[in-house]
Parts: sequence; C-alpha cells; structure tokens
Amino acid sequence: MLLKINSQNPPQRLIDRVVSILNRGGIIAYPTDTCYGIGCDITNRKAISRIYQLRQRKKEKPFSFVCSDLKNISHYAKVSNYAYKTMRRLLPGPYTFILAGSRQVPKMMLTRRKTAGIRVPDHQTCIRLVEGLGRPILSASAKLPDNTEINDPSLIHDHFGKRLDVVIDGGPVPGRPSSVISLFDDTPVIIREGLGDVSSFE
Repeated sequence: MLLKINSQNPPQRLIDRVVSILNRGGIIAYPTDTCYGIGCDITNRKAISRIYQLRQRKKEKPFSFVCSDLKNISHYAKVSNYAYKTMRRLLPGPYTFILAGSRQVPKMMLTRRKTAGIRVPDHQTCIRLVEGLGRPILSASAKLPDNTEINDPSLIHDHFGKRLDVVIDGGPVPGRPSSVISLFDDTPVIIREGLGDVSSFE
C-alpha cells in the first residue's frame, strides 16, 4: 500500500493508520530528513528479523532506531551530561548518535559493546509515528541488493512489493545519509560524515 502523507502537516488519522500497522508487527517505509527508511516497532523481534532478511544484513550489524526527542532517548540510552548537551545542540537533525543502550533496548538492536545508534530526524512524520507508537522505530535505509539507496517511494513500493505493509509517500528527501557520531564514553568519534555538519567534532 502506497500512502501519501503531507510531511509538513501529517493528518492524525493517517498517522494512526500507520501506527496500527506497526502495532500489529508491520513493516513500513517512511521518509526522514535524510533518506527513506524501512522500519518497524523495535520491540517486535519477528518484524526486526523480517527487515534483516529484506536488507540481507547479518544480525551482528544492528540497525539504528528513531526516537521522538531527547527525553525519549534517555529511556533507551545512557545519556551523560556531555552527550545531552551535544545532542540538544544538534537534534532534531541529520545525525545518528552511538550511545550505550539501556535495558529497554532489545539485545538484537545492540552491538557487542552494548551500544545503539539513535536518531531524532527533523521530520514531522517520523516524530509523530514514534509518539503515536510510544516506542522507537527501527531505521534501515531503503536499499537495493547492490546497496544503492532508493529514495523514490513509488520505486520502493515496486521493488519491495508485499514484503512491506505500507510505503509512506512523503515527497522528496535529500537522499544523503545522516552523519554518524559515537559519543560512547564521552569521546566523540566521527564514524561517517553525511548530511549533518561534523566540524565541531574534528
């Protein structure tokens, strides 16, 4: 199902419709402030496993997930004063921060070092979905098997077909990945330079 949702002002009835799909263990494609993502409720192991199969990715490489705000992040990660100040300055925005995960995060979403990648995109549809669900949403880029990103919702719909329960058409997105910054142990490390400015960490 291809569902058009206005990214500036998402209608609540459409958000509720997608949230009910997530609550039933569904898999969605959705727009962010960087790329189109594929996601599910991070507490649904079966749905997460389906996304690993879709993306042909090894379980040892966890996906990041989307939170709605800094307060929401603090439930799912250990946030030091330094990390809080850093994230408050840059979020919402095109960044993924690597932090030590809390007990609320399913083990399959954590690395061996018990860290997790967490995003708060500057995108109303994402935020409203997480708020409606009451839990974070997994964030995997919509990619072809050759690792090419797909940022056209109709192409995502055609490529994945019935393997996705709904594809949200939120219009064009920048089509560049987020910058990934590790704040583990309060030592900032640039893992990937993407859309977000990383000059303050160099």
